[in-house]
Amino acid sequence: MGNPKAFLTVNRKEAGYRPTVERVADFSEVEQTLNMEDRMEQASRCMECGVAFCHWACPLGNLIPEWQDLLYRGKWQEAYLVSVKTNNFPEFTGRICPALCEKSCVLNLQQQPLTIRENEAAIAEHAFMEGYVKANPPKKRTGKKVAVIGSGPAGLSAADMLNRAGHSVTVYEKDEYIGGLLRLGIPDFKLNKKIIDRRLNLLKEEGISFVVSTEAGRDISKEKLLEDFDAVCIATGAGKPRDLTIENRDLEGIYFALDFLKQQNRTLAGQTFAASEQISAKDKKVIIIGGGDTGSDCAGTAIRQKAASVTQIEILPQPPKDINPDTPWPAYPNILKTSSSHKEGCIRRWSLASKRFTGTQGRVTGVEVAEVEWTKDAGRFTMQETGRTEIIPADMVLLSMGFVSPVHEGLLDALGVKYDARGNVQAVKPYESSVEKVFVAGDVMNGASLAVTAIDSGRRAATEINKFLKK
Repeated sequence: MGNPKAFLTVNRKEAGYRPTVERVADFSEVEQTLNMEDRMEQASRCMECGVAFCHWACPLGNLIPEWQDLLYRGKWQEAYLVSVKTNNFPEFTGRICPALCEKSCVLNLQQQPLTIRENEAAIAEHAFMEGYVKANPPKKRTGKKVAVIGSGPAGLSAADMLNRAGHSVTVYEKDEYIGGLLRLGIPDFKLNKKIIDRRLNLLKEEGISFVVSTEAGRDISKEKLLEDFDAVCIATGAGKPRDLTIENRDLEGIYFALDFLKQQNRTLAGQTFAASEQISAKDKKVIIIGGGDTGSDCAGTAIRQKAASVTQIEILPQPPKDINPDTPWPAYPNILKTSSSHKEGCIRRWSLASKRFTGTQGRVTGVEVAEVEWTKDAGRFTMQETGRTEIIPADMVLLSMGFVSPVHEGLLDALGVKYDARGNVQAVKPYESSVEKVFVAGDVMNGASLAVTAIDSGRRAATEINKFLKK
């Protein structure tokens, strides 16, 4: 612990965002960076607690106090080497992780947690800038071949770990780009896609093969996968979105959130779409149904597309702003989260249940909502409508209510894997499906979750696959 009093004398300092008027005019990353001296000073605030709740809260078990101390001492390379012991892609999580670690930081008891996520990103960027990050292919190959289906964070981390172990890894991706939702689901203003390409180039240099525009179960049969590979790791995510089957759902202008985000990311990658295929918010009154992070991403994207207005509605009540006694520290708090996109002109409303869509000549014109009240009885919340309704005008509606399960049709049904009660692939052994030598990682087995959780799941699946291949 380099400076045992820094947490008393140095306040939390965030890099903050670019000015709103500037950032809404482009899709560049909104977050700014602190200089090296400020970043090292922020790292000095780490108390190196006897019980490191940041470490406890992190799905990856990152060695946070260790690399904070190294950063404070100016040992940037050593800090990076410690960070990648537990995390394959700190440059990703340092940008998009909701920082469960910070919510569990002891200093968060005073609403002054350590800037863990920003420090992580700074360490990774410094390592790339100084040339510390280099391709390190395995010195010896085992002769075993593994297919990884899906190139999101779970698939990429599994592929990376298996390749390090000396196995020959081929990653199959149904879309035209590698990266899964990192690539197509997350806007560029949160994660510039050059950051993904930089890491992919390293993974390719280290020997991983990537095959795009190839859907396992259709373009490559399950028989060929099982015949050509010694093990298969399915990391296809939870791809079935939750629908809203209310009256007039078939009106034009109603889209799933991910379809909207994917098209924008493809547009930024240089693709063009016919006017009849475009999902554009320009000059439209946009309603986003669902109050989560994906809905926030839709808001920021719609604002950049020059929407006339953007309103995000949520059926749940508005959470408390700072402290919620129902979710006390060190648990992740259910409190109001305000993203950079929300600060750009998004109207947010709570306790509204969507009852029906309204339309004219086949196109959506609004959403009829009912106000609801939530009551708690014996620890359980119940919802009741108040009787007050209204129609919120809309030219475009984006459904952002999460995902219910992986897509069963295709590879999963063809393999005959067992599903759990929620429709996810069941792991009958640690990370292994009911089909021999077919393993699972990430949202396909856990349900929709965070990128950091998916990376951890991919790492753990790779460990089990490695054990299997060594038998």
